[in-house]
Amino acid sequence: MEVVLRRADEAGPADVLAASAYLFATPENLASMAGIMKDFFDRSYYAALERINGRPYGCIVCAGSGGQGAAGQVARIATGWRLRPVAEPLIVCVKAQTPQAILSPKSIAPAEIARASELGATLSAGLSMGLW
Repeated sequence: MEVVLRRADEAGPADVLAASAYLFATPENLASMAGIMKDFFDRSYYAALERINGRPYGCIVCAGSGGQGAAGQVARIATGWRLRPVAEPLIVCVKAQTPQAILSPKSIAPAEIARASELGATLSAGLSMGLW
């Protein structure tokens, strides 16, 4: 299994079309996915429409409190692309509620990193076994 990591500002339609599965990861800003992630979807959506139906995906959102807004946006786009979710969105809550906490660098707990690794492993294993 080859894993290709792309930042949203570096990824585009060719990457979407070349992949067998997707693990979308975004911070949540003001109850929405990050603008650069939205830009990625805007640049890639129509080029991939009707060409990636049925491919599996997962979603990771890093949020200060909620996370459901960004996860919902990713899910709506994935539904439009007719992708299949392999798991519920993984929301990592860093509890940043003050301006200082929001603007400071974040440290993700090892347990959350393990959960993200499990999601990636699930996606990979399902592909290897032909489940999706």
